[in-house]
Amino acid sequence: MNGELLLVLALLAAAIALFAIGRPRMDVVAVLVVVALPLTGVLTVPETLAGFADPNVILIAALFVVGEGLSRTGVTYRLGDWLADRAGASATRLIVLLMLSVALLGAVMSSTGVVAIFIPVVLSIAARTGMSPRQLMMPLSFAGLISGMLTLIATAPNLVVDAELQRHGNEGFDFFSVTPFGLVVLALGIGYMLFAQRMLGDGGAGVATASRRTFRTLVGDYGVDRRTGRYLVGSGSPLVGVPLSGIVFDDAPSSVLALERRRFLRGTSLATSGDATVARGDTLVLDIAPGATELARLHLEEVDLPGDFFESYSRQVGMAEVMVAPDSAAVGRSVRDLRFRTEHDLTVLGVRHAGHAADSGFGDQRLRAGDTLLVTGGWDAVHRLQEAKRDYLALDLPAEVDEVAPAADRAPFALASVGVMVLLMVTGVVPNVIAGLIGALLMGLSGAITMPAAYRAIHWPTLLLIAGMLPFAQALEVTGGIDLAADALLSAFGDAGPRVLLMALFATTAVIGLFVSNTATAVLMAPIAITTAEHLGVSPYPFAMIVILAASSAFMTPVSSPVNTLVVEPGRYRFGDFVRVGVPFTAIVLVVSVFLVPILLPY
Repeated sequence: MNGELLLVLALLAAAIALFAIGRPRMDVVAVLVVVALPLTGVLTVPETLAGFADPNVILIAALFVVGEGLSRTGVTYRLGDWLADRAGASATRLIVLLMLSVALLGAVMSSTGVVAIFIPVVLSIAARTGMSPRQLMMPLSFAGLISGMLTLIATAPNLVVDAELQRHGNEGFDFFSVTPFGLVVLALGIGYMLFAQRMLGDGGAGVATASRRTFRTLVGDYGVDRRTGRYLVGSGSPLVGVPLSGIVFDDAPSSVLALERRRFLRGTSLATSGDATVARGDTLVLDIAPGATELARLHLEEVDLPGDFFESYSRQVGMAEVMVAPDSAAVGRSVRDLRFRTEHDLTVLGVRHAGHAADSGFGDQRLRAGDTLLVTGGWDAVHRLQEAKRDYLALDLPAEVDEVAPAADRAPFALASVGVMVLLMVTGVVPNVIAGLIGALLMGLSGAITMPAAYRAIHWPTLLLIAGMLPFAQALEVTGGIDLAADALLSAFGDAGPRVLLMALFATTAVIGLFVSNTATAVLMAPIAITTAEHLGVSPYPFAMIVILAASSAFMTPVSSPVNTLVVEPGRYRFGDFVRVGVPFTAIVLVVSVFLVPILLPY
């Protein structure tokens, strides 16, 4: 063993130790590696920084943007709503549909992001059905991990292993190369969790209920539910073609809160902007009902107002409670004089003074400092009003803000963008990185995501981690470390046959993944696996695939993956819960992988 290899191994050991203790952050450790490697003299500065130019780093950034586009258009939340409706009160059906839904979404977007999105959905379903979150959160995290085994782009380690294959002069994996294995593991995972969730029990008290107010409580506090009605616009109505800001009623202080419209292929939308124009078949949401004579004159027919009407549109239209500031220009003026719809693109739903809500006629009520207004409109408009601190002090936003889909009407275009990206990757017309960038650009062109949102969507620590750890593989190869590790594996297990070697590679990868991120583990293990195959004179593909499957098998501890960490608190899990449930399933995946991989990918 030469001195340079000892230096690299010492640096690797230090990095693993820092990863294990969690200080400093993993991305900071990666930057320290980038700084330290050139100082060893093993790699030059350009060689060390080559990871930042790796196509897979760019592809992963593009996939973060694509995933955020799906989230902003509400595709993920709509899937959650569908899940809640279809599952009903059946725990078995709920777990099956939950794991299938999470795995499906995680195949094309960040599994961590998918699990984060589904946590409030699962908590809501648990509260509705009476199930314990403990019985649902671990199936959620397991499905998120298994989603990494469904497509080549599902998780960063897959792309790292694929890049290593190509660096050794082999063709990379296809988009669906990993899918057959992932589908088998997913089926096993669903069956396993139907049994294992009983082991988790209810854990005593459930998760505490959030104290944040909701649309329903705000609407009730301001008496909006007692005054509001919905009215269908008939074909002969004189309101057809009139903007909301121009509608005036003769016999009552009625005001238009919103316009509800059914759209072809886009479901139902709610508009609050003053320039929204009324069309035949629209439904007007009015505060204080006009008289029967006025309704007949305007050809308005009252229709039912569901109790959850405002909540059902919470991802399209926002709501907030704001207080009139002491030095506000609104003091002494009426709500009508403030022209909220024109000035702020928001509608005032109600007013409270000294803790009491005005039942009617609040439009002409003079405002005082400390009065609160309930306003509704686009979430962007709500956030802009938050910035107008001189006149209005925004109180806490309702809980529904966590599920906002600011570009809900762009959902079909977001799905089409993902479809184009996947089609390009499957057909191989362009390199995967170009297909990913095309998908991200289509998301932007369709309005599914804005540039600021795209930059926020990219998880920069992940990119730094990958780019910083990639040079380790080259450093180990240059100093002979990869060959040394491959020879050690062959010496220990070579005589027992390739399947035993695959088992050893899987176990080693899974164990390292207990202390190091699965991406960093893939960076270290992929070259060892491929070099081992080369020394044996067999195909490198089964050895590379076993690393992919093992890297996603981070089921054993709550710190093995961010996906597990996310569900610890809402599921009220202890470290031992993951060990008790995760270790047996990891063993199952190991046995199945070692059995299947050589069959589908011969040596």
